[in-house]
Amino acid sequence: MSEPSKGYIIRPDPLDQRLTERVFGVDQTGQAIETRVTVERALTIFLNAQEIVTAMTINDYPEYLALGYLLNQHMLKPDDVVTGIDYDEELAVVVVRTKRKTNYEKKLKKKVQTSGCAQGTVFGDLMEALDGVTLPPAQLRTSWLYSLTHAINTTPSLYLEAGAIHGCVLAREDQPLVYMEDVGRHNAVDKIAGWMFEQRVPPDDKIFYTTGRLTSEMVIKTVRMGIPILVSRSGFTAWGVELARKANLTLVGRARGKRFVALAGEQRIVFDQDLRFVEEESARHRRKAAVHDD
Repeated sequence: MSEPSKGYIIRPDPLDQRLTERVFGVDQTGQAIETRVTVERALTIFLNAQEIVTAMTINDYPEYLALGYLLNQHMLKPDDVVTGIDYDEELAVVVVRTKRKTNYEKKLKKKVQTSGCAQGTVFGDLMEALDGVTLPPAQLRTSWLYSLTHAINTTPSLYLEAGAIHGCVLAREDQPLVYMEDVGRHNAVDKIAGWMFEQRVPPDDKIFYTTGRLTSEMVIKTVRMGIPILVSRSGFTAWGVELARKANLTLVGRARGKRFVALAGEQRIVFDQDLRFVEEESARHRRKAAVHDD
């Protein structure tokens, strides 16, 4: 699939009435207020006849979420033939059907609770995701990085409308392509993975951006997707850094305004941007970050 030269393919729709609700309360002065809050719903994912997981999600792209979840849990293989995806909104169930017979009863018993919010899990052996993986020798120009982060931070989003949500963006050079949000950052990752699988989008020249922490789960999922560069406005965990170095993944965190820190895969970075011409991040678009960055 060819990407457009400019503009998002998918972007958040903060005006989608299904995704937020108006609620009433009081503020710190006791004054009555009205605000919008993010809606989360349960979605049960099946692989053929087997129930796999029930996820809490905003449920804007259930089919992509199901595909990406199964891919990132290594239950669906990149060369699998998907014969159908059936979504029942009333039952809150999505069924992914494959030509290959599947049975993951044993694997479902062996799972690791991760640091991802909304109970992210990685089934089976965490390290098997990195075995034999060779990420492509891509490039990250700092001029792309600054342009990309500015574009993402100024895009209308559910975060700016209601908060309590994470965002992930698939990009090429300085152009954001697909921007997904969800109550759990792993859900946002999975929706992008599902979209890439369905559209047969190559990962070699892509950059993955997240608003969440650079944890082991984020690193593993990015490596599984075959994307060589992972960027976040937030911080790192030690295991996330260790795994990124093992996989030769370029890991860039605390990317806010003029600042960023790279702790793995630094050889891909080309420092071509004059920092005198980079603006600091405006207060209106600030999201979560390390305390010492504020």
